[in-house]
Amino acid sequence: MAIQVLLSTYNGEKYIAAQIESIMAQTYNDVSLLIRDDGSEDNTVSCIEKCVKNYEGRIKFFIGKNIGVKQSFFELLQRADPSSSYYSFCDQDDVWMKGKLMKAVAILDKENNHQPLLYFTPTYLTDDNLTNLKIWPEYSRVQPSFYNALAENIVVGTTAVINHVARELLLLKEINYQHMIMHDWWAYLCISAFGKVIYDDEPSVLYRQHQGNLIGGNRNWIELLRRKWKSFVTNKDNRVLLRQALEFMECYGEELGVEKKQQLDLFIAPRKKIISRIRYLYRSELYRHSFSENLLFKFLILKGYI
Repeated sequence: MAIQVLLSTYNGEKYIAAQIESIMAQTYNDVSLLIRDDGSEDNTVSCIEKCVKNYEGRIKFFIGKNIGVKQSFFELLQRADPSSSYYSFCDQDDVWMKGKLMKAVAILDKENNHQPLLYFTPTYLTDDNLTNLKIWPEYSRVQPSFYNALAENIVVGTTAVINHVARELLLLKEINYQHMIMHDWWAYLCISAFGKVIYDDEPSVLYRQHQGNLIGGNRNWIELLRRKWKSFVTNKDNRVLLRQALEFMECYGEELGVEKKQQLDLFIAPRKKIISRIRYLYRSELYRHSFSENLLFKFLILKGYI
């Protein structure tokens, strides 16, 4: 079963060689790597070109204009090898555990591969020097599902592996990338709607936390609160969850099952008055991964921010 790793890079010269080496060192032997550079302005391209020479035939590489991480990953999906059985998203600055892909394929091979499948794990959150800090994210009780995916993303993209049918699903519709929050969240939303999402609680990646991360883990409660507040201030008027849900409805709403469609309709319906927000909370099956996150979600609904 061939697996192709999809790696989007941007100004990643500091760590990209270590990441590529960890992919090439995987214990699973049928692995190829497709890299798209998103218009880097540093030495990322020359670093990748050296790796391409070192692993001739196993790495394909192309340079694109700067379109952002979400669209970059979808261009990788479009240009991926259609004969591969599985595809793995990859970030530029982490290090993969050697058995990451071996275990993912072993678990996915046991499933019904005629349906869309997504496999993911937590990570070992590390500092710049790959010193282990903790397991991240920590999930208290969450079960991956469409009702969770509408409310939050629990899939760390660099741990995610999808099957061939899932790739076809993600490329089936023309998407407005401005309405998508992140490529891994969109994958979680779509695949949980029409297939199966599998969570493995054994970390598979050394997830490097550094100042240049676009999105990353939280080392402590202070950092968590700082990130939550920054996200709230940035997005409170953007209604990003609603915009993404509306985009999903536009793309896939007609194919959705009755119960999921009902929950999606409820979520995107206007709630201008407090009584309508209270009624919604009584009828909603949406949830986040912890008690505190659920409280926050309900609070934001009541305040009219979601």
